[in-house]
Amino acid sequence: MTWAQNAAAVLENEHVLLRPVTEADREGVRAVAMDPDIWRYFVSAVETDTDFEKFFDACLADQAAGRRVVYVITDKASGRIAGSMSYGNMAEVDARLEIGWSWLGRDFRGQGINRWAKYLLLEHAFEKLGAERVEFKTDILNTQARRGLRNIGAVEEGTLRSFNYMPGGRRRDAIFYSVLRAEWPRVQQELATKPKVSQLDAVG
Repeated sequence: MTWAQNAAAVLENEHVLLRPVTEADREGVRAVAMDPDIWRYFVSAVETDTDFEKFFDACLADQAAGRRVVYVITDKASGRIAGSMSYGNMAEVDARLEIGWSWLGRDFRGQGINRWAKYLLLEHAFEKLGAERVEFKTDILNTQARRGLRNIGAVEEGTLRSFNYMPGGRRRDAIFYSVLRAEWPRVQQELATKPKVSQLDAVG
């Protein structure tokens, strides 16, 4: 089985449940996604129902094609869909993948949900898939996401200038972070023991 097939698993702990997105999730995701603050640093904007339909259809298409594994995040405390996160850029031959496409609805920020979702995805990547490198990237202007990545123990590596277009035509500088297999025990310990703080719930 490929990484895309093996990655599409249900992941959970006492805080969150992550499962691959399905058509049945469309309205539950819509209920938390229609917030412009979520999309400020995304490469696509969701402002209208038409925007959302295109966004959600792309999630389903990417997953069906094996380009991404798109997870729906459920907050176990409330039983509600809280947001989404994905594996992407899965270079199995090089044992490398990216965690990204991360967002949370307004009611679920600052609750530790992003922290626990990333914990489960990192754990699955290193301990089940056999990844050697997990990478993250974000907009250089997204200071909250950058702080959050540093707080989970990811190493800042550098900036790729003029990386891609953003809505409105701005060219984004993308800043990269990573966690390597040898660093995972330390990062795992930090994620498991740090107190809940809002900085760990930055998304992007």
